[in-house]
Amino acid sequence: MVSDSVSFPRQYARTQRFTLGVPRACTPSPDGTRLAFLRTAHGTDRSHALWVLDLATGRERCVANPAELLGGAEEELPPEERARRERSREGSAGIVGYATDTAVRVAAFALSGRLFVTELETGVSRELPVPGPVVDPRPSPDGRHVAYVARGALRVVAVDGDDDRALAEPERPEVTYGLAEFVAAEEMDRHRGYWWAPDGSRLLVARVDTAPVARWWIADPSRPEQPPTEVRYPAAGTPNAEVTLHLLDLTGDQRREVVWDRTEHPYLARVHWSPAGPPLLLVQRRDQRHQRYLTVDTATGRTTTVLEETDPDWLELHDGVPGWSPDGRLVRIADVAGARVLYVGDQQVTDDRLHLRAVLDVGERDVLVTASPGEGAGRERRPGHVAVVRVPYPPRHAGDGAGGDAGRGEAAWRFLSPEDEGVASAVRRGDTVVLFHSTLDRPGPRCTVLRLPEDDGPAVEVATLASRAETPVLTARPLLSHAGAARIPAAVLLPSGYRPEQGPLPVLLDPYGGPHGQRVVQSHNAHLVSQWFAEQGFAVVVADGRGTPGYGPAWEKAIRQRVAEVVLEDQVAALHALAEEHPLDLDRVAVRGWSFGGLLAGLAVLRRPDVFHAAIVGAPVTDWRLYDTHYTERYLGLPAEAPAAYRASSLVDDEGLVAAAQPHRPMMLVHGLADDNVAVAHTLRLSSALLAAGRPHEVLPLSGVTHMTPQEQVSENLLLLQVAFLRRALGLDAPRP
Repeated sequence: MVSDSVSFPRQYARTQRFTLGVPRACTPSPDGTRLAFLRTAHGTDRSHALWVLDLATGRERCVANPAELLGGAEEELPPEERARRERSREGSAGIVGYATDTAVRVAAFALSGRLFVTELETGVSRELPVPGPVVDPRPSPDGRHVAYVARGALRVVAVDGDDDRALAEPERPEVTYGLAEFVAAEEMDRHRGYWWAPDGSRLLVARVDTAPVARWWIADPSRPEQPPTEVRYPAAGTPNAEVTLHLLDLTGDQRREVVWDRTEHPYLARVHWSPAGPPLLLVQRRDQRHQRYLTVDTATGRTTTVLEETDPDWLELHDGVPGWSPDGRLVRIADVAGARVLYVGDQQVTDDRLHLRAVLDVGERDVLVTASPGEGAGRERRPGHVAVVRVPYPPRHAGDGAGGDAGRGEAAWRFLSPEDEGVASAVRRGDTVVLFHSTLDRPGPRCTVLRLPEDDGPAVEVATLASRAETPVLTARPLLSHAGAARIPAAVLLPSGYRPEQGPLPVLLDPYGGPHGQRVVQSHNAHLVSQWFAEQGFAVVVADGRGTPGYGPAWEKAIRQRVAEVVLEDQVAALHALAEEHPLDLDRVAVRGWSFGGLLAGLAVLRRPDVFHAAIVGAPVTDWRLYDTHYTERYLGLPAEAPAAYRASSLVDDEGLVAAAQPHRPMMLVHGLADDNVAVAHTLRLSSALLAAGRPHEVLPLSGVTHMTPQEQVSENLLLLQVAFLRRALGLDAPRP
């Protein structure tokens, strides 16, 4: 709980968006006796500790406390760890990640670049004396060794600290072993660079050579005494890092390169190695319209293609796949006939009634997935629902005919989260499931531990993980609907106590609007910032137009080479449709956004000043030629092959900047000077173009801030400054007390 005297911006900042104190990174043991997880001590404590829950007694124990392990010293992050956290959008401290052996008896983690292991059954933690700084330590499946990366080398040490040795060392400064390259971590959601064999006898290790990648320099103008930081950034149309894969034994003496046609398929998107089959790779062409599933012969390093896929737009990557079922069948998610479905071997086991989002676990008889209602669900539902579903699959001898009795009827699917409400995710080991479920009517997720019966009956709740998160000082009240004839998922938020006789309200559009950024969700905390803006006297509109996830492949892929046109068109359509049902003053409309949302905000006032009257443009991608390869080329193609698509999606090439007939609209440009994802050059080039066109605007540089804004003072004051700008730009009265 928190005093009502605390302002929302301050509370939102110091709780890191109400994520502190919430259990996370849960790992059940296969025998169902214990559960490891991370949690901070309270809702404003940034330092995560490692905990174990005894599932028989319900007793929680803190088994690794960063303050004790570091002797009270401040945490110091090596550059490699800072980069990993930036890619994963991790803004907290302490033990932010850990890995365990298969039995969940040993956990390994890094603190201040030092290697620690914890015996989860006894709660004993100790530091292993190894060269540092240590990044991404992972125990072997048998718990006998720990692999880790230090100064670009992949090393291994016995779990008792003996026999530390390098298995692969970088040949030059541009080479690393065991780390994911920039585009893999930033855009493919692959944050790992090595994988243990199921028996712990060897490893698959990625070698990354960034020598071909262009060098960028990021400086902090507020600290002229410090040299700029070198960043290897693969901008659209330029060379990527060279990534190869190698099989290494534990002595480091035997090394075998894994061979596939890297010229044809340079992207190593996924790696899976489990007892059910040989190592499995998913590799993509640079245009991401063709990919291959490859198995690896561990004796020779040769690969064999088991499946090829093509798509005229692009092939989406999904968490948890590809993988093997326990009986050795390929598990994957595919787009088929306008639906996103699940395959086990050649058997399609879902249809258009479920829109698959990720695979969470593959069991003996079912696959645990997250999914939303698909086009064939057959009844009207509010947007933004994500459920955890058990999808059964037939035994191998039942036939592998493609399609078949896909899904075997919706009744065969068992929902572990409510079928019609909320946003859910889960982890499973054996018959133990940890379910996270958020709803619109309560703040924060509820974390429950479930036991699955052998007869496929309903799950039984056996424990609840306590959340120590603060309760928000305001309550979000989003009104969710599908807007207009295009059925655009949308949320409208009004000030508390608003009455119709007060008349229409000035409007603030608060979208993300792009790929992988669903904003209209059935989760209370996701709407808190929008509600706070509403409390300042706005009607806030959030719309997920085409390009956003959750509503089918056709919806997502409508932006192919039309990124600017489609997303802006849908925001305008949603605004006008919602104005017919809600008190929206269309003569006073502003828009705010960050990253892709920043691009969308800039597009709004530059291309449609007849609709939008002010914009807050945060960390925008203004020139797609300055953004990275894997993301940009997926939607726009290569710059040399699709120059018109790049011009049409650009802010700095937009004729609206200099068209005298179009009215001026106030703009606030905001950007972190240390941003290595969307470089500040994007905003500086837009500012220069606006200045050259004689268009007044404001620029708010954030010194030392990256693409995230985890700093408490920055996060709090940024909200306050945005409201002040919006009221000034729209000519509104002074803000409410």
